Amino acid sequence: MNWKRLRACVTQVTGALIVSDDGRVLARDVSGEHPQHLGPRTAEALRAALRLAAAAGHGTAHELLVRADHGWVGAYTAGRSASLALVTAPQANVGRVRLEARRSSTRISALLDGAPEQQENP
Repeated sequence: MNWKRLRACVTQVTGALIVSDDGRVLARDVSGEHPQHLGPRTAEALRAALRLAAAAGHGTAHELLVRADHGWVGAYTAGRSASLALVTAPQANVGRVRLEARRSSTRISALLDGAPEQQENP
């Protein structure tokens, strides 16, 4: 994962992880103890989002974004068996976060699921 590119596109990102479906941290760019707790919670949150979307009859959930007192926390599906968690500062541009998280999730999916990565427009 190219953390530098993500952080350059969204400077308010303060942490990022790639997490397996069972909550194991596969890669990270975050300091402190967050990864040990954030990994399993990200997997749990996405499972809950999947159940919520299904109960509403809206199909499969692909992302979850939470506004908290000290910033935003996002979880995005990344292929068949992983997810991307992002932590941001409170002033983050949520539209930009979502856009870049989706792009990053697509690249992660291509790497983990073995699909050829699609070219993006610069």
